This record gives sequence, structure tokens and C-alpha cells, in this order.
Amino acid sequence: MTRMPVVADRFYPGDPARLRAAMDLLVPETAGAKKPALAVVLPHAGYVYSGATAGRTVSAVAVPETVVILGPNHHGRGAALALGTEEWRMPMGTVPVDGQLAAAILERSTAIVADEEAHASEHSLEVQIPFLQQVQPHLQIVPIVVGHVPYGVCQAAARDLAGAIGSFGKPVLLVASTDMSHYESRRQASQKDRLAIERILALDPRGLYDTVIGQRISMCGIMPTTIVLLAALELGATRAELVEYTDSGAASGDTDQVVGYAGLIID
Repeated sequence: MTRMPVVADRFYPGDPARLRAAMDLLVPETAGAKKPALAVVLPHAGYVYSGATAGRTVSAVAVPETVVILGPNHHGRGAALALGTEEWRMPMGTVPVDGQLAAAILERSTAIVADEEAHASEHSLEVQIPFLQQVQPHLQIVPIVVGHVPYGVCQAAARDLAGAIGSFGKPVLLVASTDMSHYESRRQASQKDRLAIERILALDPRGLYDTVIGQRISMCGIMPTTIVLLAALELGATRAELVEYTDSGAASGDTDQVVGYAGLIID
């Protein structure tokens, strides 16, 4: 079975040539060696809004052949922690699932289950794939859609991911797909988002989870970001770096109701 694009020509160009041209603009060439990283946090809006932030973040790290992408479930269908096993047919080429790592995760975990329904119409993982393809021509993925789960479930899922990755024997990059505050003024969004970003930079997953829930920050990918941060710590993360923070108003000109976007590297 094959997972087909669902937001091509809405969030990004569906034509392969136009998409490659967009990637050439959005993912800058970097001089010198790229830094190894355990994880990145990337936004998932339409490329006109968040593409530059995602591109700058991806271009700064060495992307290995295997990438585990975790994104939020915007529609509520499927399992709470849904790992997709179908290949993804994208405009820039078909991307297979890394079957070895996917099987290792499913074997270890009782929280993460194989489920395609959660992926069928979800955009938060799909929009990341062209950026990864741009810098890694042999890309394989393990896609996981995450619903609203308690912190304890985040911990369990992170332990399972870190255990499988640690035993995998090859480099793996974790991607947390999230936008930040939604539809608040630029001033309000930046104030709230700063609180969440500070917790990521402090490598504080419990503080991130509690801050976003407690302060009612409309960060759609809080669960996948918490899991990725927890897993990165299990794998030895010691620092995090903010590449860029921006919002939709930079493209639209509307600063009364913005969506915030952040790109971060965890290593």
C-alpha cells in the first residue's frame, strides 16, 4: 500500500519541478560540515509562511538516511500513537518506511501501534518530507502521528523510541513537527511561545508539557515535541539551539492574528 499526498498544491507545490525549485530557495546551501543532531523541531504550515524556517533548520544539520517524524493528529482519527508502515509517494519521489526500525519500535512498545488511519489525511508529517528529501536522497522514514496523551504516555513512548534507536546501529534523526501559538496577536503569541521555547532550550520536557498545558499555549505539536525531547535526552542530548522564530504575519502582514513558527536543533 502507498500513502498519497493530501496537501500538495495547498501547503506546497505538487508539481515536482516547482517543488524542487521551491526547495532550492528554501533550503540554503551551507559551507563546511553540517552538525550532527539527535533531533530537530520544525513548523508545518504552508511553505509561504513557515518554509524558510524549516529550510534553515534542516540545512544546518546532517540528515541521515533514517528519520523518525512525529507530528500531531489534527483530525482525531486513528490510534493515539500511530506508526505508519506504508511507503509515501511524494512529488519528489517515493519515500519508503525503514522497516527494520519500525519493526523494532513496534516490538518494544505497547503505546505505539501500527495504524494507517491516523496518517490518511494528516498534513503535519507530509510537509516535512520534501525538506528531508532535498538534503538526503536516500531518505527512509518512520512516521508517527501523536494524539493528545498524558505525560506518562509520552515518557513510555520516548523510552521505547530511544531504546529502538539506540539498538539500531545506524544514525537516526528525530523530527518533532509543530507550530506554536495559533491566532493570537503577535505580542501575545511571542510572549507565550517564548515560555515554551525556553523550556525546550533548557531540555526540560516536563516543564514544556506543563507550561503549554498550564498557560494554554495553542502549540499543536506539544505531545510529539515532548516525546522527541524525552527521547533525545535518553539518547544523550546536552544542548538545544533556536535557529529561528517567526510568525505568519511576516508573510501575510496581519499581526492581529498570527501563528508562531520555531526551528530548533537538539544535540
